[in-house]
Amino acid sequence: MQVVIDDKSGFCFGVVNAIARAEESLAKSREVWSLGDIVHNRMEVQRLGERGLKTIEHDQLPEIAGGTLLIRAHGEPPRTYREAERLGIRIIDATCPVVAHLQRQVAAAYEKMRKVGGQVVILGKRGHAEVVGLTGQIGDDCIVVEGVDDLEAVDCTRPVYLLSQTTQSLDLFRRIGEELRRRAVDPASVTVHDTICRRVANREEHLKAFARRFDVVIFVCGGKSSNGRVLYEVCRSANSRSYKIEDRDELRPEWFIGCESVGVCGATSTPLWLMERVARAISEVEKQEASDELGTKGSR
Repeated sequence: MQVVIDDKSGFCFGVVNAIARAEESLAKSREVWSLGDIVHNRMEVQRLGERGLKTIEHDQLPEIAGGTLLIRAHGEPPRTYREAERLGIRIIDATCPVVAHLQRQVAAAYEKMRKVGGQVVILGKRGHAEVVGLTGQIGDDCIVVEGVDDLEAVDCTRPVYLLSQTTQSLDLFRRIGEELRRRAVDPASVTVHDTICRRVANREEHLKAFARRFDVVIFVCGGKSSNGRVLYEVCRSANSRSYKIEDRDELRPEWFIGCESVGVCGATSTPLWLMERVARAISEVEKQEASDELGTKGSR
């Protein structure tokens, strides 16, 4: 059975940078805290945890007063920086440059809409760290939508400025923009600003082609990964024998019955070492099946 790892899957630049900053800091300091999981992948969080990176939440900031805090690639709202400064916390800012640029764009869009009585609308997952950081730039004075059904919250008699979380689906963003213009009293008052990261969005077409090449596709990603959910659905739309797992212990032998080729891929938060471990485990499944079959024949 042929097992191939997608060479375009795995960490995006923002995640690579955040992990590099964390490892660099851990080499100099015994205690470094990450505000939330540094990446939405349980296995990578465990690996870095073994090296000394500790994860905390916002309400725990007073406990590390005077310490060192890593801001992960998702970014943070201004209030987090103010609180850290008040507590004498040293910040390592690993916000992805694409996200940081988007934060400034959200603030600029808000100023434009404030002057004309309009609304800022952000396509994104409510509660997601990046979205919290984006809405926090403007005091949460915006509307977050996850799909077309959420557009009921938008007042289509007023101007609208639409932006997006960087890892959202391009197709969904376009549908949202088209629907806002269709509903608007004045379609010209709707500004649609595509802020989706192309390093992520361009993976969709690639993954469709990748998934079609194999009998079975194993998609590796953390349970918390928003990007992982989007990209997994892309794989499944191209190949119905696509399965999503976090680690090798979730592999099931029956998935590979009659299978001659397997593609292994993952999210922007999936480390290469984890995909390699899953690929080795798939090969072991095949070896075990072959051994069992020989044993059965030998006993006849």
